[in-house]
Amino acid sequence: MTLKILSVVLLACLTLSACGGVDPNSPLGQRKAIFKQMLKTGEELGGMLRGRIPFDGPRFTDGAVKLDALSHEPWKHFPQVREDGKTSAKDDVWQQQARFQDMARTLEAATGELVIASQVQPYKASNLGPAVQKVEDACSACHKQFRDH
Repeated sequence: MTLKILSVVLLACLTLSACGGVDPNSPLGQRKAIFKQMLKTGEELGGMLRGRIPFDGPRFTDGAVKLDALSHEPWKHFPQVREDGKTSAKDDVWQQQARFQDMARTLEAATGELVIASQVQPYKASNLGPAVQKVEDACSACHKQFRDH
């Protein structure tokens, strides 16, 4: 009898643990993972410029290159039709695809400019700050229009 109860409890726990999670191989799961990497990388770059973490020039440049590469990735994980599941993307992503893609290209251009600025020696906040701000502004503008929170 105890084995039967234990089996039912274990099965219930496994079933509940499978609920509510995002399939990491789904378009939603893939773009969420990329956006998390972008956020982490961007926060590190901003942290270096704002003195929250020690500035390291080569590390900053590596981060800018990584952010630029990541900035080209999430868009291919937005299917033509909104998928089922909980997403932070507003319906406008699918209803205004041309605008959404324009804003994606704006971010990609901004991260490309950040890479160029990060390669100027010696490292100066006056070169890097505006480039980081441009990336942050591109992210913020898209979030305001297309993200649901």
